Amino acid sequence: MAAPPRAAIIGLSGPVLLAEEAALLEQARPLGVILFARNIRDPGQLQGLIASVRAILGEEAPVLIDQEGGRVARLRPPHWPALPAAAAFAGAPAEAISAHAAGLGRECRALGIDVVCAPVLDLRLPEGHEVIGDRAFSADPAEVARCGEAWARGLIAAGVVPVMKHIPGHGRAAADSHQELPRVAADRTALAADHAPFRALSAALGARLWAMTAHVLYEALDPGLPATLSPAILQGLIRREIGFPGFLISDDLAMGALSGPLPERAEAALAAGCDAVLHGPGDAGANRALLAAVPPLGEAALERLAGSRGGACHAA
Repeated sequence: MAAPPRAAIIGLSGPVLLAEEAALLEQARPLGVILFARNIRDPGQLQGLIASVRAILGEEAPVLIDQEGGRVARLRPPHWPALPAAAAFAGAPAEAISAHAAGLGRECRALGIDVVCAPVLDLRLPEGHEVIGDRAFSADPAEVARCGEAWARGLIAAGVVPVMKHIPGHGRAAADSHQELPRVAADRTALAADHAPFRALSAALGARLWAMTAHVLYEALDPGLPATLSPAILQGLIRREIGFPGFLISDDLAMGALSGPLPERAEAALAAGCDAVLHGPGDAGANRALLAAVPPLGEAALERLAGSRGGACHAA
């Protein structure tokens, strides 16, 4: 039996797999890759890139993409349709939301992409930074949960694994975690509203989902560490209180919200409770340092990964 892959998902530098990158994939065996605009020119090129990755990592290697719609969509015209942002779906029938997400999922699946980093379950709150904004369905937790579940069911029906984000909720953050560490001073009672959509989808779809952590420090939950690095939040809140049973990945470790050497960030996130870490920039040297520091997926993580694949194949 082959050794488990390393607990990291990495970005690539461009539209073709470089020899240096191919060697790194062969030697270090990350779990999978995530695609960005720099990796995408047209359908044929993209299918070729994905085939090159899977020829090394295997057909089961996850290939991720951020394809929310609106501002955050890597597949764009002229080769793919422009998609509305999540806010456009507030109040829409669940069937219409699911149909939209299923169509999006089929487009991704046809290219070889099997994990879509959506839906966003953050609340669209007036005090929140515009980095979320119309990426969120609504300010109402119940409406976010309703839309998010419909969206996730559509992706699952298309054979794609959804990644709900940014758990346990980025909506109150007044700073952009791509640039700096947001600090949220709300008390636990207020934060319960942020957690509600994640709790609802965890109950409804469970192991069929992945989730992506928020690089946000919540003073009432852990005054010293952002969620991605906090055992109290990842294990106590997300796993036990929210009840999320699925595969848990970090948001991008290269973001400005985190500090310190990349290998230390990765080690801290995995020690806190992430199943795998994400690093998107596509820098070969950084990827090499990351993969040297990251262990293979553990048994529990492998079981959660397998559960998400089973859900994608057998969802109603």
